Amino acid sequence: MLPDPLTAPPSSVPSRSPGEHRSLGDCWRSFWGHASPRILAAALVLAAGARVLLGGFSWRDAAVAIGIVVLTPFAEWAIHVYLLHAPPLRLRGRRLELPTAREHREHHLAPAVLDGVLLPAYGVVIFLFMMVGTVWGLSFPIHALLGGDRVAGAATGLLTSYLILGAYEWTHYLIHSPYRPSGRYFRSIWRNHRLHHYKNERYWFGVTSTVGDRVIGTLPDQRAIPRSKTARTLHAGS
Repeated sequence: MLPDPLTAPPSSVPSRSPGEHRSLGDCWRSFWGHASPRILAAALVLAAGARVLLGGFSWRDAAVAIGIVVLTPFAEWAIHVYLLHAPPLRLRGRRLELPTAREHREHHLAPAVLDGVLLPAYGVVIFLFMMVGTVWGLSFPIHALLGGDRVAGAATGLLTSYLILGAYEWTHYLIHSPYRPSGRYFRSIWRNHRLHHYKNERYWFGVTSTVGDRVIGTLPDQRAIPRSKTARTLHAGS
C-alpha cells in the first residue's frame, strides 16, 4: 500500500495487535502520549472542581452550555480562517507572521506528522487563558440577560469551552491518524478536512462539524472547485 501524504503511517501509532490496522483504542492511547491532552485534562479538572464548589446549578447552566455549543462551529471557522490562515504582513521590509499561522502552515506542509497536529504546549496554555478572558467578558451581558450567579455561569461556560477544545484536539488528531472512519458523521468531517488539505485551503474550514461551512458558504461541491497550488504551502511565498 502506498503511503498517504495526509495520514500518519501506522508505525506512528503503537498497536497492541499485529498488522497495519490501527484501532480507535490505539489512537486514543497515542493521543494521551502528547502534552496537549494532558494539559487540557488538568484544566478540565480544575474548571469542573471550581464549578462544583460554586454550586447553585440551574437551568441557566444548560442555557450557557447550549449557547456555546451552538456558536462553536462559527468560532471554529473564524479561528481557522483569521488566526490559522492569517497571511503574513510586511512591515519596513520585514515579513511578520502570527505564530499560529506559521505552525498551521507547517502542519499543511506535513499533515501526516502527528506531532504537528495538536496544539503545542505553550499554545494550549495561551488558548486556555484566552478562554478565561473571553468567558469572563461575556459573563456580564449574559448575566444581564439571564440573571442568576454570574461567577457560576462563567464557570459553566469555561468548563464547556474546555470540553469543546478537548473534542477539537481529539477529532483533529484522529482525522490525521491511521484510523479509518466507519461512522457516517466522522466520515463526513474526515473527508472535508482532507479536501481542505489537498484540494483547496479556501474551503472546508470545519474540523468537528460542517455547520459553519454550510451556513457561511465554504462547503461547495468539491467537483466544482479547482485544485489550489498553495493548499500545502499556504502563504509560504508571501
